[in-house]
Amino acid sequence: MSTPTQLAKADAPGIFSSIACNLDANILTAAFPLLEDERVEALEWSFDTLFWAEQVPEWFTALLQAYAAQNRLVGHGVYFSLLSGRWTAEQQQWLQHLKALAGQFAFDHITEHFGFFTGQNFHSGAPLPIPYTSTTLRLGQDRLHRMQEACRCPVGLENLAFAYSLDEVKRHGEFLEKLVEPVNGFLILDLHNLFCQLHNFSVSYEALLALYPLERVREIHISGGSWEASGQVPGRQIRRDTHDEAVPEEVFQLLEQTLPRCPNLKFVVLEQLGTGLKTESSQAQFRADFRRMQQLINHYRSTTHRQASQLFLPQQPYSAGPVAEDAQLHTQQQQLSHILETAPSYAEARQLLQTSALAHTDWKIEEWEPHMLETAISIAQKWKQ
Repeated sequence: MSTPTQLAKADAPGIFSSIACNLDANILTAAFPLLEDERVEALEWSFDTLFWAEQVPEWFTALLQAYAAQNRLVGHGVYFSLLSGRWTAEQQQWLQHLKALAGQFAFDHITEHFGFFTGQNFHSGAPLPIPYTSTTLRLGQDRLHRMQEACRCPVGLENLAFAYSLDEVKRHGEFLEKLVEPVNGFLILDLHNLFCQLHNFSVSYEALLALYPLERVREIHISGGSWEASGQVPGRQIRRDTHDEAVPEEVFQLLEQTLPRCPNLKFVVLEQLGTGLKTESSQAQFRADFRRMQQLINHYRSTTHRQASQLFLPQQPYSAGPVAEDAQLHTQQQQLSHILETAPSYAEARQLLQTSALAHTDWKIEEWEPHMLETAISIAQKWKQ
């Protein structure tokens, strides 16, 4: 497979139309015509999904290097499990891998997902939220410092699609801001994740967006997902962030409304898993979604004169001390993971939670919405398989 020799040139500085491009045959087949036509202005690479690869093909490395040379390559982590209560050898390995890659590629920035992963095995589990406490805040800030120290570039976090309660949804943006503040970090605002919350908790776009520090948004994600019928609330459809379908019209509308509100925005990224790009029609739709995204960005460029000024680099040096851990949080996470992954029914999961270490704690399991606990069980058991 050959690689494009030139990159797309943005019409104006500041915002680049980007794709999430990983070493996946279906993604690459879908994206290659866009790359060949020099339409793709930046790449996002999920660098930690290549731990399985014994050797990365030279052509893929060349593609990454071409974008890195123009400060248009961003790294997106998936498996760090930022908010796990216990520090693991796998997390230390992840940081070492990041440091080595940052020496090889000039990343414009590095990001990770919010939350912790269920499951005992590295690269196996579901990202789920944690209580918004001073303990988890301290732990997350420590891990972000270590990420930044490893990559020596701006670091950020992506907002989570899943939540157990409306209160959790309302507090998410503020907690994300507190997490990234010590490293002067930024946010990925995933608009499909917001779309999930708008639907699953019947909250308005204006009300939800007002809860996020939009001046810290450096990257936006758009993607698709799926619907799942609730067994606990008859007639209710749950929106899931499965990344396996085309971008809904509602998400494009969110993009158009959100672009003017993020003064430090630099990248807008189209994401879709390779499992959703197996057919020629789905690959053609992916390219159509990219062109629609780029059209919205270009229209915004043509009507606005702005230049992002925030570099999102730490304002003070960091001296690493002992890794932040919390034994109680680790125990609670292990219990929650086990219950979600093994409970044969919603009723049994609810009963097990009520007698677990999570009962009457900051997890607030007593307030979890039935349809969202049901969804968490489905997510955890799907990942475990």
